[in-house]
Amino acid sequence: MRNGLLRVGAVRRAGVAMLLGTAAAWPVLAEARPRILTPMSAHAVLQRDRPIIVEGMGDAGERVTVALGDRTAQATADRQGRWRATLPAMAATATPLTLTATGKDGAADRMDDLLIGDVWLCSGQSNMEYPTKQALNGEGLVGGSANDRIRLLDVAHHVGLSADETLKTRPVWAAASPASVANFSAACYLMVKDLATKADVPMGAIDSSWGGTKILPWVPGTDARKLPGLAADADLLALYARDHAAGLRAFGDRWGEWWRKASGTARGAEPWNAPDRLSWQPVPKFSPWEEWGVPALADYNGLVWFRQGFDLPAAPTGDGVIELGGIDELDTVWVNGVVVGATFGWGDRRRYVVPRAALKQGHNEIVVGLGDTYGPGGMFGPAEKVQFTPAGGQPIPLGAGWRYSIYKRDDQSYPRSPWESHAGLGTLYNGMIAPLGPIGLKGVAWYQGESDVGLASYGDRLAALMTGWRRQFADPSLPFLIIQLADFGAPPVKPGDSGWAALREAQRLAVLRDDHAALATAVDIGVRTDIHPADKNELAKRLVFAQQHLAAGDRANASGPMIASATRGQQGEVVLRFAGVQGALHAWSAAAPIGFELCDASACRYADATVNGSEVRLADAKPGDVRVRYAWADAPVINFYDEAPHPVVPFEMAIAGN
Repeated sequence: MRNGLLRVGAVRRAGVAMLLGTAAAWPVLAEARPRILTPMSAHAVLQRDRPIIVEGMGDAGERVTVALGDRTAQATADRQGRWRATLPAMAATATPLTLTATGKDGAADRMDDLLIGDVWLCSGQSNMEYPTKQALNGEGLVGGSANDRIRLLDVAHHVGLSADETLKTRPVWAAASPASVANFSAACYLMVKDLATKADVPMGAIDSSWGGTKILPWVPGTDARKLPGLAADADLLALYARDHAAGLRAFGDRWGEWWRKASGTARGAEPWNAPDRLSWQPVPKFSPWEEWGVPALADYNGLVWFRQGFDLPAAPTGDGVIELGGIDELDTVWVNGVVVGATFGWGDRRRYVVPRAALKQGHNEIVVGLGDTYGPGGMFGPAEKVQFTPAGGQPIPLGAGWRYSIYKRDDQSYPRSPWESHAGLGTLYNGMIAPLGPIGLKGVAWYQGESDVGLASYGDRLAALMTGWRRQFADPSLPFLIIQLADFGAPPVKPGDSGWAALREAQRLAVLRDDHAALATAVDIGVRTDIHPADKNELAKRLVFAQQHLAAGDRANASGPMIASATRGQQGEVVLRFAGVQGALHAWSAAAPIGFELCDASACRYADATVNGSEVRLADAKPGDVRVRYAWADAPVINFYDEAPHPVVPFEMAIAGN
């Protein structure tokens, strides 16, 4: 799974990284004062019918004139040199415009070939990253993609520690073409391509997504802090942002508390303080531990301790640097009992500064707590890149002599840092959403959830994400199109628990509670053996359907057929009524729909169903039944559609009157 779910888009991102930087501020442009800081560039699309906010930097107190076509606005830089100008709303136009910001002495920053139309932000994990060239009929989609009225922007992967970070380099928009579309998000591109035809206005698409990520890194920190149990993580992230060393020490304290509770040992007996208390074996080679030939590690997920030592002939004169090569996937590193680093990454090379105070003359001990959640795990080397370099000295090779100690299989309860990329707190919002600034948007398409299967409170986190993003983009009614997870895994042969179904239900309920959100289900267009279904074409059609109904104020029909009520009938049967039905409901290739279940307090069973228009009756109900559910499986087999045709959205609902 990891080679797909977690790594799709890696090639695409590598190519973009040279265009979109990852530092906290743009480089100084000596020839252009003032500088425009919003994510605009030549070839961008700006949102129609909304005030256009332009932010930038200049000299403190500098008076700036901003012009776009025949519209102008004034701004004055504050003490930090920041300024903001607001241009009046403009109607859509395919006639290229130039944006300028002119300061003292006539110095100006400018951007050419701007269009006014609709701008969509697409975000999530790997199924949103999934490139057009790999989609169904990808070759044809890419080959026929040239369209100057569709503009694309790909945001580079970047972890941010605070929400006030900006992009290092000016974003690079590009007109749709085989070169720009091939590696761009298929779901996003196909959606805006269809919308461009229907709305007949220029379309801008921004893809800011990262495979394998949980939802929390995308939730603004101020909103995540309000969620149960996350205030401490928010405090730790803030501490780390202003003082890395202090943050690492506090994270090390978490490890200590966890280890002492998990192992029942006393303070000072932790592996990083007393490594000899563990049993150690030689590391056979730098590679995934699944390849070592050790039966206990053949398909091991969990925590493995690694240990190595090195000698310093003299007292350290400054900070050193330790390089550990590639690691998969979570590492926390101690040197002489002092935490020096903690990172998440799939094979990324680790490099940490070791404070002088953590080093000593003579023997020094390195302990690595290495956690893996899925697939291959371990230290990958190469051996020649694993070393310690003391201040002012030559590298000390560390490529030989490592030892390991297995903790507990499938125990993933060890601490994870709130500053990591994929499961941190607001780190991707800070690095990949907040830097977009206050740009106008037509809407947001969100495709994420696979990495949150099995975790609680997804609906609350999704609601917090929508609240925070609407605040940033200054639009309390900003539409969100939520893609409900596709089918993946073995088809069910009997009713049972399903983490994927529970996540789909959390998505459905979050949409129902939001007046400006709609659901686009993918439950019938997945591939049970591939977590990355290629049919993004049908998915795009459903996104467009949802958008058009939301835009028309028809929220009731925007998500397709969705359960409205479950009640007892006069004959004791359970009567289900559905909203959002186009025409009538029909069972495909059978006399009746399948996938319905009736549940008492302890178990569920499949139920026979009959259909009449937008109503379903389950006749074999029993007095003890308290709830009904439909398509409740990781990869349900379904045959129930309306005339759009859209599948009935999976659900679970209590039976009224019980």
